[in-house]
Amino acid sequence: MVRRYQGIATRVAYLVLGTGADVEEAVQEAFVKAYYALPRFRQESPFRPWLLTIVANEARNRRKSAARRTRLALRVAEGRPSGGAAPSPEVAVLEHEQREQLMEAVNAMREEDRLVIGCRYFLALSERETADTLRIPPGTVKSRLARALRRLRATLEEQERVTLAGEERSDG
Repeated sequence: MVRRYQGIATRVAYLVLGTGADVEEAVQEAFVKAYYALPRFRQESPFRPWLLTIVANEARNRRKSAARRTRLALRVAEGRPSGGAAPSPEVAVLEHEQREQLMEAVNAMREEDRLVIGCRYFLALSERETADTLRIPPGTVKSRLARALRRLRATLEEQERVTLAGEERSDG
């Protein structure tokens, strides 16, 4: 159980807690709780959302008990173009900058928005799995995701306007 779900459980804890030692502790404690709760698990239910709900709840509990609000810190894997060809240095720098801007914008979002975007796009959970993990109806996933993406798009567009305005000032 641990080997199969360790990676995604850790990423869920990162979504809730951000970086830090609490992430590993939350995941470890969630696995222990899941183990003891196995007799209560309904066989007809999917296991992964059940486990991820336990992980998310444990992470939320740790955050609340520590009385601190943290930010999302996800590691975005280096992308390669199709065919395995390495990007040019210029393209690699631009892609890295774009990923950093995206992560900065996601980190600045409300927790509700970070979680729904993180589950759907960073963890690649289905709508149903996202709903089960966040304990919200599937329709709420759709509406939250639409609003969160609209806010994210607006933030990124504003960042772009600020960047372009700064470049125009430095050129002029």
